[in-house]
Amino acid sequence: MNKHLVYPAQVSTQSFGRLQVNAFTEVGFRPIPNATVTISYTNDPGTTIEEITTNDVGQTEEVELPAPPLDYSLEPNSDQPYSNYTVKVTAPEFEQIIVDGTEILPDVLAIQNTNLREAAEVAEHTFVVSPHTLYGDYPPKIAEDEIKDIEETGEIVLSQVVVPEFVIVHDGPPASPAENYYVRFRDYIKNVASSEIYATWPTTTIQANIFAILSFTLNRVFTEWYRNQGYNFTITSSTAYDHKFIPGRNYYRNIALEVDALFTNYLSRPNVIQPILTQYCDGNRVQCPGWMTQWGSKYLGDQGYDPIGILRYFYGENMFINTAPVVAGVPASFPGYNLTIGSSGEPVRMIQNQINVISDSFPAIPKVVADGNFGQQTADAVSTFQSVFGLPANGIVDFPTWYRISEIYVATSRIAELV
Repeated sequence: MNKHLVYPAQVSTQSFGRLQVNAFTEVGFRPIPNATVTISYTNDPGTTIEEITTNDVGQTEEVELPAPPLDYSLEPNSDQPYSNYTVKVTAPEFEQIIVDGTEILPDVLAIQNTNLREAAEVAEHTFVVSPHTLYGDYPPKIAEDEIKDIEETGEIVLSQVVVPEFVIVHDGPPASPAENYYVRFRDYIKNVASSEIYATWPTTTIQANIFAILSFTLNRVFTEWYRNQGYNFTITSSTAYDHKFIPGRNYYRNIALEVDALFTNYLSRPNVIQPILTQYCDGNRVQCPGWMTQWGSKYLGDQGYDPIGILRYFYGENMFINTAPVVAGVPASFPGYNLTIGSSGEPVRMIQNQINVISDSFPAIPKVVADGNFGQQTADAVSTFQSVFGLPANGIVDFPTWYRISEIYVATSRIAELV
């Protein structure tokens, strides 16, 4: 397929996307204020189009940047549907980070996280972002059984479905001498979803694809698929074997919100314990009967299908959404109800203590009295936390907020073991 890149200057009716850049320390997950963020077109890196600085929580303001027309990402197209930018983050006493190829889609907010390593001398690390899977050329998925026959092989498997704290991603085919990345589970899912589908698609389509990505990944975790073959990783970044993970790339806020709400879910068949290995293809260049097609899921979303309707259309009527009973790496599981003004008890006290620890690293989040009573002071602190970490700022500790507070608490209260 012949492709040509469309850059904003060539577009007759200009569209825009938005970008926010976050700068944190690689060890300890602390914000880096006053970091300099320079943005340029990837095809013209010598020309700076924006230079901004991070605030006291390590974040820039949202920057509006030119992007191709929305229609380019709503139909299979030879025109690139996103603009590429080079983002450079510089701070004294830290290694400079360059992200070459941040992808800006129209009408959505892209989040570019950077984790800077302390450096005594001038140094830099560059991430080159490869093309999106729906636009670039990648090998098609090699078909596998969706349910692994683990009883006859005697392979080691988990006794129940567990959402891991981290996955280890091998950045290439299994036998290749590629680098392994230790990635927080939700960050991994956000990266994959942002690399496999477009954030401009219908919400129900995005949700259906996230369910499929979650179930596939949790099957790899549950069956210890690669470890049982003698490898020291959880999953690969090769589209021939798994999904596409792109180190250092941005994700999109709307995709991130869905992942935060859905990350404990996976897909099940009746009387099958393991998550289903839900394989898929693009449905345009590659066809895959019995699997979900990404473009097909987009068209069903356009027609008003809900997520389970989309999934059953492709995988059959006996596909169900299940929930993992265990989330690893958090102090406690969500209590099953929202915490709001008037709530009281140990879950409230736990959240208050966690917010106070997080406040040591993020002083913009106010400390609270950890008395187990959820008053206005706690609601205000929760609302500030939500604003800082990209959640709806309503002051209510719901499912996504509970686990996001837990994640940031764990990250800021210990030195990361995996760097």
